Amino acid sequence: MDKPQTRYAKSADVNVAYQVVGDGPLDLVMAWGWLQHLDLQWAEPTIATFLNRLASFSRLIIFDKRGVGLSDPVQGTPTFEERMDDIRAVMDAVGSERAALLGFSEGAALTALYAASHPERTTALILYDGVVVGGLAEGAPTEELWGDRMGRSRADLDRWGEGDTMDWIAPSLVERGLPKSAWGAFERASMSPGMARALWDAVERLDVRHVLPTIAVPTLVMSHSQSAIPPAQGRLMADLIPGARYIELPGRDHLPGAGDPEAVAGEIEEFLTGARARAEPDRVLATVLFTDIVDSTRRASELGDRAWLQLRDRHDALVRAQLERFRGREVKHTGDGFVASFDGPARAIRCACSVGDEARELGIEVRAGLHTGECELIGDDLGGLAVHIAARVGAKAGAGEVLVSGTVKDLVMGSGIDLVERGDHELKGVPGRWQLYSVGGRDGR
Repeated sequence: MDKPQTRYAKSADVNVAYQVVGDGPLDLVMAWGWLQHLDLQWAEPTIATFLNRLASFSRLIIFDKRGVGLSDPVQGTPTFEERMDDIRAVMDAVGSERAALLGFSEGAALTALYAASHPERTTALILYDGVVVGGLAEGAPTEELWGDRMGRSRADLDRWGEGDTMDWIAPSLVERGLPKSAWGAFERASMSPGMARALWDAVERLDVRHVLPTIAVPTLVMSHSQSAIPPAQGRLMADLIPGARYIELPGRDHLPGAGDPEAVAGEIEEFLTGARARAEPDRVLATVLFTDIVDSTRRASELGDRAWLQLRDRHDALVRAQLERFRGREVKHTGDGFVASFDGPARAIRCACSVGDEARELGIEVRAGLHTGECELIGDDLGGLAVHIAARVGAKAGAGEVLVSGTVKDLVMGSGIDLVERGDHELKGVPGRWQLYSVGGRDGR
């Protein structure tokens, strides 16, 4: 699905950016959390998959809160009353008389207030990994509801725009190799450092516990068991909202869709419609290749920015030429390397070897890791355990080395590719120990 058009609704003197996705029989208004940018969210395949899944059974209405993303910047911290006016303005602009509300992170407090204040316009309420009481609120059980999150988040504010919040907001994206520079750009586009600090200060002090017992619409509360926002927040909401249903899902990701988009979207669909599509994600058997320039930071420092960028452009061109030669598909450019997929492991190995040889002629060393397994197709991206294993195999490779898993070794038997045993290894985040093999003689290329 193409990125939807961004439009603006007038809320008093503030322009609030919004998008409408899908044409389902029910309206679903989503209030994001701290970080948000309507256009950039579609660049991350897992987020796009999650939003499109919601739009498969609803008319999804998403907006950037005032002071954030594409909406007008504002002076000071917006009040809840102003932000509730923004929801009403967006609903009016799209002709929505009544809608279900989905509040994520600190957006949960906003949607809870709106549902309590405007039940005539609210059909249902979903609170996902929400925050309804800050760690500095009077009488808040800080350790239970926040753990060490407040201190770590304040430290991230001192490095705003460097991408550090990705470590706790979306650890799955870290493991998939999304560069911190890309997440840092998302931080900077979402809001300025001053607004980020002001909004986080407001999160730490918010407290809407007294509002929750007044909510009179059907409510679903969801948390992730290992999220940066402790599930105690979700259990508190479910205890205080009359008749609320509570679901605790496995996972560490706070960001919607970063871990398992279907698990979250499926629960929301079933809650709102009474049924779940249960569509299995598209999967394909593929050999996944990760490449990475060795000591890229040191080389960049030695050469200087201009010369390094020119060298990296030549590296990128040669990798893409070899991918075309060996019928590989570029999945992602990671800055100093590539993620690619192949329908045959022998071609993937030969491609990796050719990339290494040609890169060496440029005066740089490239390491590569490969694994074959079932991958989930997420738009143009790939997901699943096989991708994670390939990344971990690549991390074990030395300078100029092509390292493969035992699965790849078994599949290329008889190809003439010489593989040398490198012993068994633990791969971070992957159960068990894995036998790895280094590509030796090049007679198989």
